[in-house]
Amino acid sequence: MIFDVIGFGALNIDKLYKVNKIASAEEESFIYSYEEACGGSAANTVVGLARLGLKTGYIGKLAMDEEGRKLLEEFKREGVNIDGIVVSETGRSGTVLGFVDPKGERALYVDPGVNDTLDFEEISVEYASKTRFLHLTSFVGEKTFQTQKKLVENLPGNVKLTIDPGELYARKGLHGLKLFIKRAFAVIPNAGELKLLTSEDNYKKGAERLLAEGVKIVAVKLGRKGCYVTNGQEKHLVPSFKVQVVDTTGAGDAFSAGFIYGLTTNQSLKKCGEIGNFVASRCITRIGARNGLPTLRELKQAIKLQ
Repeated sequence: MIFDVIGFGALNIDKLYKVNKIASAEEESFIYSYEEACGGSAANTVVGLARLGLKTGYIGKLAMDEEGRKLLEEFKREGVNIDGIVVSETGRSGTVLGFVDPKGERALYVDPGVNDTLDFEEISVEYASKTRFLHLTSFVGEKTFQTQKKLVENLPGNVKLTIDPGELYARKGLHGLKLFIKRAFAVIPNAGELKLLTSEDNYKKGAERLLAEGVKIVAVKLGRKGCYVTNGQEKHLVPSFKVQVVDTTGAGDAFSAGFIYGLTTNQSLKKCGEIGNFVASRCITRIGARNGLPTLRELKQAIKLQ
């Protein structure tokens, strides 16, 4: 079996609390609702891609606990292949505590658990090689970062690498992510992450810096402003879809799902950005990272695909 996209990133249970405000130090706020959902950046993106009809798989690690079982069961329900997931007999699965205010803004606290114990010897290079695209997102710990690097070094040239660095990896800078950047087909940061990564205040200059390092395509997530996509020859500022924001959790992951869907189906660069914006816009109308992710039918109703 050849996959369209395999994800490789942390696996977490998101414990989301709706609060009246996100408290600063020495402040108090109150919780008025709670929801638990499966998460992890690459995992959310892969679920989004599965809903759009692509063949997807996953590389990651979880524990034999209630959270781990929930994560596996949801992947199965969504049609994501789980053959690349390592199940640890000890430890605990990753969790994220999220606090979401009435405007949909959020604060996250990560407990990585066994995510950060994944060793290169535990994963299958053969499995990771049976895909058109491998999508990487961040881990908290250094050990699994090194595992990702070793896998990238052993990937066959026909596998296209996409990276959504998140703040954790963006802080490593271009030097720290040199191996990934050099090998990347597409890098999909938000504007803040791009600034951390390249030290460029202007996102267009930041994108140019990544292209100069060998990246083929850069898609910069700009929140309410939409996205900026470029391959050096083309440069497009693609406006967002206007919706009522309920929760921004997973919006960036949802954008990545739409954008990568566009890449896998050979859409134009601008259309890839438009699809990314649409999937993200649907995500933020529901609480949680996955509840609002659209189906292929819904995508086709909203956007004319090539």
